[in-house]
Amino acid sequence: MPTDITPPLSPERPTAPLLLTLSCPDRIGIVADVASFLVENGCNIVESAQYGDHDNGRFFLRTGFESLSGRTLPELEAAFAPIAARHGMDARFWDASRKTPTLIMVSRFGHCLNDLLFRWRIGALPIEVKAVVSNHADFRDLVEQAGLPFHHLPVTPQTKPQQEAALEALVADLGVELIVLARYMQILSPQMCARQAGRIINIHHSFLPSFVGARPYHAAHARGVKLIGATAHYVTEDLDEGPIIEQAVERVSHSHSVADYIAVGRDLEALVLARAVKWHAEHRVLLNGRRTVIFH
Repeated sequence: MPTDITPPLSPERPTAPLLLTLSCPDRIGIVADVASFLVENGCNIVESAQYGDHDNGRFFLRTGFESLSGRTLPELEAAFAPIAARHGMDARFWDASRKTPTLIMVSRFGHCLNDLLFRWRIGALPIEVKAVVSNHADFRDLVEQAGLPFHHLPVTPQTKPQQEAALEALVADLGVELIVLARYMQILSPQMCARQAGRIINIHHSFLPSFVGARPYHAAHARGVKLIGATAHYVTEDLDEGPIIEQAVERVSHSHSVADYIAVGRDLEALVLARAVKWHAEHRVLLNGRRTVIFH
């Protein structure tokens, strides 16, 4: 009589949740090959999500699993390489318990920075904040009270190349894997956007392109806008046009003042940015050309 020699799963077994994310041309057999590989390497799948984009023929997958055999991520990644090559996959293995090394950048509006620092402090964001960079010194006390390094890197048209070089050196020195523009009001160079593609998240109001300039809420109020929104997206050299990660809106009315508009927008910006950072750090966001696939 056949005997199943696979050890039973135990709820007491200590586990280190791991992730596999991938994208590739869609074809028959991808899910079967992934599942077979994990089983053959002593892994137990605990969650999985997939999406096939019929518009461009791309397939996306995010699978969470436990390595019951003790095989490490580098070992699994190396063993998976032939499957990835056969399907033309962009595949990555992740340790879901590892927090993403993150740099936050801010100018003179501190609501998103303050919200991110609070969520980071209480463990609501799976990130490791390495430092905060600003082109102004306004939030030095806030950052240092949180126990974080504050780097004041002022910008002028004459010093912008040197400032950006210092910024990229800091990113390299700290091992930063995610840059969050928490209302950082400077435009990054196309060269930096290209080098950090898919690793910079920005937040802004969703009035664009209708209401541009320094006083968008005043312009929206004058026009009688009834919906206020915020957008978080990856940064590209096309200003405010990178792949969108998250958006939210809230209704306003004729009775709201400009100050009310600004308050609503401030709350939405903080919420939307926090969601985008969380989903990115949890490896739930996969790039799909100018769009994103989000596995909630």
